[in-house]
This record gives sequence, C-alpha cells and structure tokens, in this order.
Amino acid sequence: MSAITEGPVLLDVRDGVGHIRLNRPEASNGMNVELLAGLQDAIERCSADAAVRVVLLSGEGPNFCAGGDVKEFASHGEQLPAYIRRATAQLQDAAAALIGLDEPVIASVHGFAAGGGGLGLVCAADFVIAADTARFMSGATRVGMAPDAGASLLLPRLVGIRRAMDIILRSPQLTAQEALEIGLITRVVPEAELAAAAQALADELAAMAPLGLAASKRLIWTGLTAGLREHLDEEARIVTELSGTADSREGLAAVIERRSPKFEGR
Repeated sequence: MSAITEGPVLLDVRDGVGHIRLNRPEASNGMNVELLAGLQDAIERCSADAAVRVVLLSGEGPNFCAGGDVKEFASHGEQLPAYIRRATAQLQDAAAALIGLDEPVIASVHGFAAGGGGLGLVCAADFVIAADTARFMSGATRVGMAPDAGASLLLPRLVGIRRAMDIILRSPQLTAQEALEIGLITRVVPEAELAAAAQALADELAAMAPLGLAASKRLIWTGLTAGLREHLDEEARIVTELSGTADSREGLAAVIERRSPKFEGR
C-alpha cells in the first residue's frame, strides 16, 4: 500500500497523483534524518506504484521547507560531521530519486524554501508552482556551510552562473516574482490559489501519455545532470568537512540565538 498516514512525511495517492507532504510544521519542515528517511520511502513508494502518474510535493504548516533542522544540528556539537554525513547522503539520494522518477514532479511552494532541503528540492522538481508570498534562499554560507542536494550543480544550469553565484555566496532572499524572472520556478499564483493551481497542473499531467512524459523528462534531465553522481559525492565530502569547523558551529548558534555570526575562518 502506498499511503503513509503518520510521521514526518505523509503520502496519499488520489486520481493518479502521489501527494507527498513534509510533515514537521513545528520545525518549518526542517530536515533531520527521520524526515529524510521518510521522504526516501515516499518517493520509492510512488516509483513502485503503477497508479501514480504524477508526484506533488508540498509542506505542511507555514513553510515548504526551511532547510536543515539547525537546532538538531547544533545539538550534535563536535560530533556533527558524522550526523551531517548521514543526512547529506539521504538528502542527495532523495533529490536524485526525484530527478530519476519517470513521473513528473511538481513542487508546491509556500513560505520559505531554503537550504538544501528547500532550495535543493525546488531545483530537483520538474515544475515549481509558488505562492506570491513565497521566499527562496540558499542559506548555506550564512551558517559557514556549502550547498547540497545537487544545488551547486543544478542551480547554475537553471539560472546561469552569475545569478547562481550571487544566490549561493551572498544568500539573499528571493521573492517568488524574482525566482520566476530568473527561471528558478515555473509559475507564481496568489497564495490562496496555490493548492488549486498545483492540483490542476497535476491533474493535467496525469491525463497525458505517461510513457511520452517519462521519456521527455529523462532526455531533458540527462542533458542537464551530466556528472551528477560524482558532483553529489564531492558536495557530500565538502559539506561534511565544513560541518566540523568552528565557523559552522558559530553559524548554527547565531541562527538559534537570532544574532549575527562572527566567523573566524577556522
């Protein structure tokens, strides 16, 4: 049975659409290893279910996904690299699995889409429908880290190297309209219309020829993601290495304490 009715990720299948919902609203759907394991499970169930023709990914609560769970990350202290190694591998596997699905993937984004969890999943989706109030941000450098989920490869190919460099290094907040203008997302709709617009697109795709959609999606992503697996491995190595630095611990503490970080390059 495909449905997942409790836990940090929910799944139900209706009329050919697999609805995957991140379900840690109290943490802005911040990613930890439990959520990431649930996300992998949901994607695998969609892939194995012949009734699923489209996957619709969304988040419960006020945000799509605000990235990694900084409080949980900070709680690991100097043992953080081991935790990050596991979490990064899970996130990268989930992003690669979304790209590799035969079925089109729609991300329905409201609130914040930040970090590897938020922005990374946006980059891995085939369509992104965003509320006009949505915000997009890389966020990694703000906590002394580097992007993951393949964003350092996919983002430059989606929006161009100059914009990607700005988004990743400076980590500004992008409005939904700004994200649309640079090609990061597909469509912007009023917040009150987001769920209906995403569902309408899912229904449209579910009624189309699945083999033709799958082949077309595969051709596009094959050209875009040449060298993805090797790049993911390098991302994981760098992110794990950075998570052991004093700067990363300072960055996480600053986010939790709502202050500006003081980085020392160590």
